[in-house]
Amino acid sequence: MEKSQLREYATEAIKFWERWRLLYNLALAVIIYFAIGYPLSKASLTLDLCLSLFLLAVVANVAYCAAYLVDIFVQASGFREIWRQYRKVLFVIGTLFAGIITRFVAMGMFPRNR
Repeated sequence: MEKSQLREYATEAIKFWERWRLLYNLALAVIIYFAIGYPLSKASLTLDLCLSLFLLAVVANVAYCAAYLVDIFVQASGFREIWRQYRKVLFVIGTLFAGIITRFVAMGMFPRNR
């Protein structure tokens, strides 16, 4: 693979995935669980919890970048045109998977009103 071709694939991957990053981060927003559990969740709001949430947000965004590797690899294959039509499926599956993980983590962080 030539350098210019790799650059083209990387540029296209960045254009596609960065456009969807905000939606990904909104899907993982734990503020919803904080609001649902309010006022009980207010008692669990500490500096350590905020730092933990920040760390988890960074890890989630690093994991999001793994899609770049898959995207560039498939673009370099013979399936490039098919991939360009269906790569949103990877975004949806990855976002759902990350959302499920976020839900379970957030349920443990913030108590619910009962």
